[in-house]
Amino acid sequence: MINFDFYSPARILFGKGMESQIGELLKPLAKKVLLHYGGGSIKKSGLYDTVTASLKGSGVAFVELGGVKPNPRLSLVHEGIDLCKKEGVDLVLAVGGGSSIDSAKAIAMGVYFDGDVWAVYDEGAPIEKALPVATILTIPAAGSESSGDTVISNEATGRKYGYGNPLLRPVLSIINPELFFTLPKEQLGFGVADMMSHVFERYITNTEHTDLTDGLCEVTLKTLMKNALLACKDIRDYDAWAELGFGGTVAHNGLVGMGREQDWACHGMEHELSAIYDVAHGAGLAVLTPGWMQYVYKDNVNMFVQFAINVMGVESSFRDPDAIVQEGIARLREFFAKIGLPSTLSDLGIGEDRLEEMAKKATGAAFGEEEPIGGLKPLYWQDVLAIYKLVK
Repeated sequence: MINFDFYSPARILFGKGMESQIGELLKPLAKKVLLHYGGGSIKKSGLYDTVTASLKGSGVAFVELGGVKPNPRLSLVHEGIDLCKKEGVDLVLAVGGGSSIDSAKAIAMGVYFDGDVWAVYDEGAPIEKALPVATILTIPAAGSESSGDTVISNEATGRKYGYGNPLLRPVLSIINPELFFTLPKEQLGFGVADMMSHVFERYITNTEHTDLTDGLCEVTLKTLMKNALLACKDIRDYDAWAELGFGGTVAHNGLVGMGREQDWACHGMEHELSAIYDVAHGAGLAVLTPGWMQYVYKDNVNMFVQFAINVMGVESSFRDPDAIVQEGIARLREFFAKIGLPSTLSDLGIGEDRLEEMAKKATGAAFGEEEPIGGLKPLYWQDVLAIYKLVK
């Protein structure tokens, strides 16, 4: 186990009706907030009315900015920053899924950043201050409700980058599983694939003597898979959504990755898919993860044998570890298919014409500054291209 510094201050308020308390919860923290959300779903469901009534009832003033799209755009972030400065906003309240929350975080740090906030993502420019962020989660997936991470797409350049800083961890997040009942089943699949990937990026490691976090990763993965199937059968299964909602938070609040070298190659590869083709992040991860496993498993066969046995329930002869691993990967593909996820790039409408371009962008080779991605096995652009071709 390697040294670590675990810091997770996000306050999680979990359960039925919690969103009606948002006004009283924010009253000690802010006089004026930016209410940030996506399309019209929160208005159709009545959540918008609940939130605005709670804010008004508690005397918390607000301005609002909707329009967040999947793979949140830099242009809307710029608009939000200008609005916060103009209106004297002192907290950003994101109501939605990971896209709304990530956009809110970008706005929160952009208010105090001297220059274009894109420099934080593109150049790793440091931040020293950010507005506090609070969230009401409507789509369990990204785990952004408890992480310090944010991902933004620059639609002008076709580039998509992530950034992380403890200052961006939400001060509080509300998770009410009832708010997930109206989600389309495809969103359920996308969300589960994203949550599972957050665990895989930490779980598949070369670090040894990590028994505790191994177990946390494995039980989180099994919990997500079990309850995804239950929610697919009954989209209004509160208990299944409760497990998924909390599971997404645990998957990405940092805990399951403590003391381990992490990977994040699949996320790096997927960001290129969604930056260019605007595919759903979870869909891209569902395609890439089994392909990545197939490509790298021989660099640490024992880790993948452990995954196949402890997570996917494979029973086979230990004299043939390759067969165990292959069965584990096959079962993961089968699970993704059961919850309606794609298995190839072709399923996502992605052809071969831009695979090399995306591979070179993923590692920086396209910009003359290549750095391999991945912790288990460093991947150069040729490796990334090979994985893309494995799943084409």
